[in-house]
Amino acid sequence: MGSPAPASELERRPEETLRASAVSRSFEGVRALQEVTLELHRHEVVGLVGPNGAGKSTLVNLLTGFDLPTSGTVELRGREITRWSAHRRTRSGLARTFQHSRSFRALSVRENVEVAALGVGARGREARRRAEELLERLALTALADVRADSLAQGDERRLGVARALVTEPAFVLMDEPAAGLPEAEVPEFAAVVRAVRDDHRAGVLLIDHNMALVMGVCDRIHVLDQGRTLAAGTPEEIRGDLNVAAAYLGETAVDTDA
Repeated sequence: MGSPAPASELERRPEETLRASAVSRSFEGVRALQEVTLELHRHEVVGLVGPNGAGKSTLVNLLTGFDLPTSGTVELRGREITRWSAHRRTRSGLARTFQHSRSFRALSVRENVEVAALGVGARGREARRRAEELLERLALTALADVRADSLAQGDERRLGVARALVTEPAFVLMDEPAAGLPEAEVPEFAAVVRAVRDDHRAGVLLIDHNMALVMGVCDRIHVLDQGRTLAAGTPEEIRGDLNVAAAYLGETAVDTDA
């Protein structure tokens, strides 16, 4: 895989950045996250990795408004959004996918994508146009009229990505998007992630257990361990970090749960 294109200085401005600053989250005395700081810029892919219980999904929930931090702040495009609802964040350019499907099971693939577009204010004809474009891009056109509850796991993951992208976000947080994909389809999915960065000019935070995908597509990687930042850097720097290599880059690599 080719080296990802770095984000430009223009795209590193505060108004083009999603940032968690020293965020912590405790659950009944257990510290799931401890003063984690992470930045995601437009036009880059950042990998978020770590073992089971590292705090990956907790951090994604804090960034997207599905949970609130015990301390610390979240900023989106230069504005503090720590207490904003998930819906308000979506309408402001922040989208996510989930480990487990959040699609409308009784609706078709096309209808699911259209509904997501309508949810951020697109009119009917525009919602249909966006949906058709993304179904083609994500190789879902042949499944457009299939009910979501009939999809194979890999197709369901692609539907989740389509539902996120149809909102035309500035930032997309992908939680295990390649889980369930046959290994032969992973390179094609990597191309989709790059297209989100290069064509949609969105920032992508990618959580996935497939380290070949993470190493091949990410500009930077952030490693969590027991709720703390263990390391952060380019794929080459992370690959050369002995602590990270010993913990996560062996045969067990990264767990699929956070």
